[in-house]
Amino acid sequence: MTVTATSVDESDQLEPQAAPVSRLVRLVPAAVAALSGVLLYVSFPPRTLWWLALPAFACFGWVLRGRSWKAGLGLGYLFGLGFLLPLLVWTGVEVGPGPWIALVAVEAIFVALVGAGITAVSKLPAWPLWAAALWIAGEAVRARAPFHGFPWGKIAFGQADGVFLPLAAVGGTPVLGFAVVLCGFGLYEIVRLVLEGRRTRVVQRSAAAVALLSVAVPVVGAVAARSLVSDKAEDGTTTVAVIQGNVPRAGLEFNAQRRAVLDYHVKETLRLAAEIKAGKVAKPDVVLWPENSSDVDPFADAQAYTDIDEAAKAIGAPISVGGVVERGGKLYNEQILWDPVKGPTDTYDKRQIQPFGEYLPMRSLLGAINKNWTSMVRQDFSRGTKPGVFTMNGAKIGLVTCYEAAFDWAVRSEVTDGAQLISVPSNNATFDRSEMTYQQLAMSRVRAVEHSRTVTVPVTSGVSAIIMPDGKITQKTGMFVADSLVQKVPLRSSETPATKLGILPEMALVLVAAGGLGWAIGAGVRRRRAGDA
Repeated sequence: MTVTATSVDESDQLEPQAAPVSRLVRLVPAAVAALSGVLLYVSFPPRTLWWLALPAFACFGWVLRGRSWKAGLGLGYLFGLGFLLPLLVWTGVEVGPGPWIALVAVEAIFVALVGAGITAVSKLPAWPLWAAALWIAGEAVRARAPFHGFPWGKIAFGQADGVFLPLAAVGGTPVLGFAVVLCGFGLYEIVRLVLEGRRTRVVQRSAAAVALLSVAVPVVGAVAARSLVSDKAEDGTTTVAVIQGNVPRAGLEFNAQRRAVLDYHVKETLRLAAEIKAGKVAKPDVVLWPENSSDVDPFADAQAYTDIDEAAKAIGAPISVGGVVERGGKLYNEQILWDPVKGPTDTYDKRQIQPFGEYLPMRSLLGAINKNWTSMVRQDFSRGTKPGVFTMNGAKIGLVTCYEAAFDWAVRSEVTDGAQLISVPSNNATFDRSEMTYQQLAMSRVRAVEHSRTVTVPVTSGVSAIIMPDGKITQKTGMFVADSLVQKVPLRSSETPATKLGILPEMALVLVAAGGLGWAIGAGVRRRRAGDA
C-alpha cells in the first residue's frame, strides 16, 4: 500500500511538469515556419548565400506536410512574416514602420494561402511538384494584385549568384523560382523517406524516385541551360557611359533640392567629358543618366534645358535623361533622349508606377487616417502606354525605369520591341544605405540572363553597375558618391526561349498548381464520403 501511494504522488508531480513541455513541443512547427522564412531572407542579396533557399523550403515542407489547411494557413503566414519583414524593411526607412508593417502584413496573406494549399497537395503522390507550382502561382497573383502587384521577393531574385540562374533563359523568373522551390521540397522528401525507411524497413520506390527527380531535374536542367547563356556580341558593340551624379543628402527631402541633383549629374558628365578630351577614358557612344536626375522639368525650365544641352554637347553623345515632366496637366516619370545637336528628340514614360510612392491608391481614405501620407505624394503620376526603346548612335536601348525591373512583362516588352541592350535607370536615394539597391541590382542580373542582354543600372546615389548578358557585374560604383562607368559592351538581338515564351511558362505552372489542388480537394471529398458511408 505504501508503494502504491508513493507512485500516485510521483505521477501527480510529473503531470504539471509535462504540460508546459507538451505546449512547447506544439509550438515547434510555428517556430520552424518563422525561422525558415528568416533563412529564406538570408539567402537574398546583398549576401551570396543563395543555396540557403533550399533548406528554407525543405523546413517549410516539413512543417506543412500532412497538416490541416487551417494549420497551413497559420504556418504559411508565419513563414511569410519571417521572410518579408526583414526583406522589405527598407520600405519604412523614411516613412516609418507603419507602412512597412502594413505592406508585409498584406503580402504575407498570399504566402499563407499558398501554405494552406500545400498542406492539401502534400497528401498526393509527387507532392513536391504540386507544392512548388503552388508557390509560383502565389507569386503570379502577388505580382498582379493589389494595386497592379508587388513582385518583390520572387524566389528568382535571390538566385543571381546561384547554379540555377541559367534557367531564367529557359522560362524566366517563374521557371527559375519553380526549380529552386521544387529542389527544396525534394530535399525534404528524400530525408523523410530515408528516415521512414530506416524505421519501417520498407522503401517506397515510386516516392523515392519522385523525390530524387525533384532534386536532380532542376540541377541537370540548370547545367543544360548554360548553353543559352552568352555574352558574345551579335550586332557589334557600343561604348556606354553610366553617370551617377549623387544627391545632396539621402531621404525624401532630396526632391526639394531638385536643382542640386541636376547640377550634380551635369557636373559629373562634364568631368567625364574632360577626361575623354584628355585621352584618359574612351569616348562613349551612349550616355545614361538615372531616374530623377532632372526633377526640374527641362521643357518648362530654360536653365535646366541649357544645362542638359551643355552636358550633351560637351560629351558629344546622346544622353538618356531621367526627368519629371508635366504635360497636359499630368505628371510623368520620363526618360528623355537628348541629342547633342538636336536636343530632346524622344521620350519614354514609366508605365509601372509605384503605389504609395508615385501615386496614392485610396487617397481620400489615407488622408483621413494620416494627412502626412497624402502630403508626400501631392500629385499622382500618370502611366505611360508604350515601350521605350531609344536609338542612340545606332544602338537600340530599352528603358526599364526602376520599379519596372521587378515586373516580367515590363522588361520583356522592351526586348520584343527591338532592344539590343537594357538600361534600368533608378533612384534609390530615398532608401538610404538599405539593402534595397542590392536587391534591385540582383533583379537586373536575372533580367540580363533571362533575355541575354547587357543591362546597365544608372542610379542617382548608387549602386550603379554594368552587367553582362551572363549576369556578371563587370563594373559598379559605391553608394553616395559621384562616379561614372565607361565600358564597351556587346549588343544582342537573338531571343531566348524565355523571351519567346513570355507568360506561357507561368501560365503552365499555375495550371499545374490548379490541377494538383483540384485533385487534392476531390480526394478529400471522396475520403469524407467513404467515412460517412
